[in-house]
Amino acid sequence: MGIQLKNARVERWPVAGSFVTARGARTFVDVVVAEVAAGGFGGRGEGTPVDYQGESAESCRDALLRAAPYLAGLDAAAARAAVQELMGPGAARNALDCALWDLEARQRGEPLWRIAGCEGAPAPRITAYTISLGDPDAMAAQAAAAAAAGFHLLKLKLTGEGDRARVAAVRTGAPDVRLIADANASWGQLDPLDEAEALAELGVEMIEQPVPVDADALLDGVYAPIPFVADESCQTSADIARIGPFYDGVNIKLDKAGGLTEALRIADAADAAGLSIMAGCMLCTSLAIAPAFVLAQRAKWVDLDGPALLAKDREGGFRYADGRIVAPN
Repeated sequence: MGIQLKNARVERWPVAGSFVTARGARTFVDVVVAEVAAGGFGGRGEGTPVDYQGESAESCRDALLRAAPYLAGLDAAAARAAVQELMGPGAARNALDCALWDLEARQRGEPLWRIAGCEGAPAPRITAYTISLGDPDAMAAQAAAAAAAGFHLLKLKLTGEGDRARVAAVRTGAPDVRLIADANASWGQLDPLDEAEALAELGVEMIEQPVPVDADALLDGVYAPIPFVADESCQTSADIARIGPFYDGVNIKLDKAGGLTEALRIADAADAAGLSIMAGCMLCTSLAIAPAFVLAQRAKWVDLDGPALLAKDREGGFRYADGRIVAPN
């Protein structure tokens, strides 16, 4: 008997306070969970719908149910290969792909990092902690609280208007932390070089997705003092050749990529193109972070704070200590 999809369900997890970006405020996140089983072993995976791609938790659950019949008669590795063809990138494939990785690891009695081809066990990594979009004083207060909680690297959500004042306020509120910024594709009408130079003077060391998707050529010939990293502009490994001339790095998120399988392909393509790697995540629980933590071992920047932004996480999840993300025992 082949692999069975034992469960495909939607779960709702409250956010600690609210999570605010240029796209709006979130007080909870709905995730889709896939549970698979074969030969007395089980595996689980979690995906967070990519809202700007039109996904919902319910549509992702339905996609899992449609894919389930095609798993019969396959082993875990073959099933992973099959779902790359059966399903497009997104949260549903991420949940199923990661569940199959988990199943294979349990069947083989080996850790995930080893079957994924890593050279050694994952180590704790410094992770960014996201500061939600707000007025300068509010963001400064968030930054001060995050620094007091031990985070050394903060990611600032920006909007293209009043960003310099926001960053200056955060620098005042948390003078000793490292800063990166997510422009959320908001600089399409701005001079990206001027903006990057201004933020560099405030100690920002990287800008994520400065221009809108499909407007990446606005960065052609822009030699900024800090690197630009593609997020929404790079969904899969096929995008690397297109965005490579305009960016210095790529933010790899398993939900965008559609699982660890494609995320590793993106990392390989980024390495080959000379692009730095950022390992990112959506709002999520530690179930989604486990495979992303394997990818994070290859990353220059790590942004795996999803569980830290929730009101509570799954029991026995990842810990955050001294600004680092630490795997459960």
